[in-house]
Amino acid sequence: MGIKEEIKSKFDNNQIMATVNIFYTANWLRDISAPIYKKYGLLSQHYNILRIVRGSNPKSVSPGYIKEVMLDKGRDLTRLVDKLVKLKYVERKLCETNRRKMEIKITQSGLEIVEVVEKAMDQLYKGYKLTEKESLELSNLLDKLRAK
Repeated sequence: MGIKEEIKSKFDNNQIMATVNIFYTANWLRDISAPIYKKYGLLSQHYNILRIVRGSNPKSVSPGYIKEVMLDKGRDLTRLVDKLVKLKYVERKLCETNRRKMEIKITQSGLEIVEVVEKAMDQLYKGYKLTEKESLELSNLLDKLRAK
């Protein structure tokens, strides 16, 4: 079903329709993936942080770096990391050479939970009705939309 039928609306032009469709689809993607994160006691932002920290493993990363590359920059990073520390998925400590700098590093259990969630997400992705070529084309069009 198209966006016009989905939200029962008309659009003045295709740019407005595309913008509404992007927001609608982003929320749809959030909603269909939420049960996977919930099953493991996480939010999508926790998973995003774990993937960022895992990407730098075995090195640690600063909260500033995480905030810079997070998908959802509007969230309270400290609160999100606090929960990951409580779950023992990351460790947080002061930098030995700069006591004002915090370092965050993924733990073995953090690596394991990322792998488990990643497998569940891969199953979700397989249900998408896009080919690899179409997915790349969509990604390129979205990149073009954001180009400055």
